[in-house]
Amino acid sequence: MRPAFYFDEKTLWFSAGQAVLVMPVGGWLQPPSGGGHADSPEPKRRLHSLMQASGLISAFDVMTAPEATTEHLARVHPQEYLDTFKSMSDAGGGALHFSAPFGPGSYEIAALSAGLVEAAVMDVATGKRKRSYAISRPSGHHCLPDQPLGFCLFANVALAALAAKEAGIGRIAIVDWDVHHGNGTEAIFWEDPDVLTISMHQEACFPPGASGQADARGGAGAEGSAVNIPLWPGCGHDAYIAAFEKIVAPALTEFAPDMIIVVNGLDANGVDPLARMVAHSETFRAMTKSVLALADSLCDGRIVFVQEGGYAESYVPFCALAVLETLAGVRSEVEDPFLELIEAQQPGREAVAAQLAAIDALAEARPPCPSAG
Repeated sequence: MRPAFYFDEKTLWFSAGQAVLVMPVGGWLQPPSGGGHADSPEPKRRLHSLMQASGLISAFDVMTAPEATTEHLARVHPQEYLDTFKSMSDAGGGALHFSAPFGPGSYEIAALSAGLVEAAVMDVATGKRKRSYAISRPSGHHCLPDQPLGFCLFANVALAALAAKEAGIGRIAIVDWDVHHGNGTEAIFWEDPDVLTISMHQEACFPPGASGQADARGGAGAEGSAVNIPLWPGCGHDAYIAAFEKIVAPALTEFAPDMIIVVNGLDANGVDPLARMVAHSETFRAMTKSVLALADSLCDGRIVFVQEGGYAESYVPFCALAVLETLAGVRSEVEDPFLELIEAQQPGREAVAAQLAAIDALAEARPPCPSAG
């Protein structure tokens, strides 16, 4: 059974608003690359091109999906939010929060992004697939029920997880290794002991303030259902692997999910403009290999990857390709041209030792996850 790859070119036509100042985008007029905004379509467009050029695309069943329905979106988002977003989108775009501007037609594109994630998750939830991957644009892990945030307009993964629960998946673990804290997903499931949210992120990067601190562990009746792993700026491969092995893997094993969803943000890479980490393609390959093994042992292999963040258009495709190759169990001829450079930029021995000691302390302080039943 080959994994499914959910992708739709239309999601790459989402404009983060700045493009409207350059040309009157909308309809059949494709936005310019980036339009002066960090949330450019190019990292994901170039990944798709690399998959085609390398032949890796043939290892997947390439799928699309319809837009998420209002009923689906209403699982999280109140009607007032949906109506306001739709009205502004139809009127040419705007911003419901300064960190999440959008251009014309964005409501439908965001609904399509949510629909792709829903289809990828439901394929696995219903047994049609064991593994799937979705390209999500605009992203979703920062979005709150009534407020967009950080380029995120609908809570894509949270919406899909709720659909999977309605379909009979009892316990879901969401592993978010995007470099920014997955605050929206965490908030939506804050008091749900049957959804484990794990966020590995650069400390105090985004959202600003106290978001993602290690002592944020879940609400009343769901203590231990939120696991936050704030990592120091400058962390590289060793710290990410240690955090996964010492905190993420034990938490997943303890929680014993029926499905795992990975928010595959790739902005912890060593050249990303919106973070200060030093991960590389082999970091993401290693974490993917580990989480696949956990899925096989814990939940009959049921796992979904959703690609969200990652803003270095030159390097994100190579990090994503490492994840996709591991997911499909194949290795293409592609070699990472940045790997040697980023490996040479790894933090020094003393810095690594200090961060590993901090990870050990986080692991020791983590409370138990909620048990099944």
